[in-house]
Amino acid sequence: MNLKKQLDTEFERTLTALGHTDAPAVVKQASKAEFGHYQVNGIMGAAKKARTNPRELAEKVVEQVQQGDLSNILTMEIAGPGFINLSLNQAFLSAELETMIGDDRLGVATSQPEKILIDYSSPNLAKEMHIGHLRSTAIGDAAVRLLEFLGHDVVRANHVGDWGAQFGSLLAYMDKLDAEGAQLATELKDLEIFYQSASALFKSDEAFAATAREFVVKLQSGDEKCLDLWSRFIEESIKHCQAIYDLLDISLTPGDVKAESAYNNMLEGTLSELDEKGLITISEGARCVFLDEFVGKDGDPIPAIVQKSDGGYPYMATDIAAAKYRGQDLKVNQALYFVDGRQALHLNQLYAIARKAGYITEEQNFVHVPFGTILNKEGRPFKTRDGGAVKLADVAEEAINRALTLIGDKNPDLTNDEKQNIARIVGIGAIKYAELSKNRTTDYIFDWDTMLSFEGNTAPYLQYAYTRIKSIFRRADVDPANLKQAIMLNQTAEVSLALKLLQYPETLESVTEDYQANILCNYLFELSQLFMSFYESCPVLKATDEIRDSRLRLCDLSARTLRHGLGLLGIQTVEQM
Repeated sequence: MNLKKQLDTEFERTLTALGHTDAPAVVKQASKAEFGHYQVNGIMGAAKKARTNPRELAEKVVEQVQQGDLSNILTMEIAGPGFINLSLNQAFLSAELETMIGDDRLGVATSQPEKILIDYSSPNLAKEMHIGHLRSTAIGDAAVRLLEFLGHDVVRANHVGDWGAQFGSLLAYMDKLDAEGAQLATELKDLEIFYQSASALFKSDEAFAATAREFVVKLQSGDEKCLDLWSRFIEESIKHCQAIYDLLDISLTPGDVKAESAYNNMLEGTLSELDEKGLITISEGARCVFLDEFVGKDGDPIPAIVQKSDGGYPYMATDIAAAKYRGQDLKVNQALYFVDGRQALHLNQLYAIARKAGYITEEQNFVHVPFGTILNKEGRPFKTRDGGAVKLADVAEEAINRALTLIGDKNPDLTNDEKQNIARIVGIGAIKYAELSKNRTTDYIFDWDTMLSFEGNTAPYLQYAYTRIKSIFRRADVDPANLKQAIMLNQTAEVSLALKLLQYPETLESVTEDYQANILCNYLFELSQLFMSFYESCPVLKATDEIRDSRLRLCDLSARTLRHGLGLLGIQTVEQM
């Protein structure tokens, strides 16, 4: 029930019938109400290709369409040099709404299923999760939810950093505490203090620093005791990450973790294969891959180092092995890497090397989905007062506490448990929506007051709109499932709301084109605004029975769409606020 796609298909078919092949109709939602509901913007492009008059071509298209079934559901008007404005009639809109109401999927069709891997979140386990992990985690999880809803087989890939030199001081500190008789399980309960203590000792005690470096060698050589300490630390660190995922309502589980270390036994063989394929060059003692398409400003080729001169394997080697596993073993159709935009060169080199080596085919779509940085109000990277990274757990806790204050002020009669539950949903929803409502490629300013506001394009505003609709049914004492009155669209506000509801399927499709979740956020905000306008100008409970029931059905569909859309973003709703 994708209106835009239906119209696009019909007008392209008409252009083809008129001899204009490979001419997209370019049907868009109308930019202004006076232009109707949709606009056909591709006529001028088709006319330019054919070297004909666009206005005359538009007239031929309209004449042809009027002879078909579309003439029964819309009116057409030629505007300007060759635009065609389309207005759908009320009978058609009402019938489409009936279909949407009766569909648990709200008119959204399933896609041709593909196996799609989403690489997201992927924190470094040598550190506690911080605010910088929020973007990949929230944006990636929204993509997972949407693609699964559309019918795809989605593989969640939490490529956590669990290997390398950064673990030396942590393991050495564990060994020191163990030798002193400390209970490691207790010491690891507060990972932040553990990190800080190990780091401080590394900086202040040269003997400890030397021991830490020895532990790196032991870890990489497979020392049994070292691996035991490492396994215990990784297990505890993953538990800490999972607690944050659960708090943020992120769908990742421990079973989705496939860490860097999982590819260790593939590294030597993978590099041997690259060597056999003639891709490796020795440069200053390191094994590198040079590809013609990657050159610096000076014109010199940029190396992708796959083995350092000391024999160590950098991230590139691990990432190539992971790409090989994903391409050849998992046989994914697509792999989407939700990674900071500053890693663009690394990932572009990775995909190019993997293709050259034959690890992924031309048909397999490996894509970097980049995002920007979180900034403070001064426009600088968001950090603590002492310059450290802001812990993600602290951000979540503060969001809930701030929401609790707001909810308590507005609803003094609620029980403490009710206030706590609503505050958790509102607070967590606020920080996730602040991420998702921005263009993911741009930097954005983290502002508590804005994200927790009940006005504007925020999660609390949308959640409040949902609760207002639910309160209508409580006051009316009506079960929406019992409403059977045909929908009547007699007022402009009713038509505007109906059209926006019917545009839900095409909105979700547009999100998948470039994984810009803000498109869905903007849709939900506009839907909420149109509902508020409808509710203010069209009395619901005081209307005559037929009109009341018709408008109640519009109210219910609005609530269902809001709840469903927020759910795809990983944001919950509440029945009262």
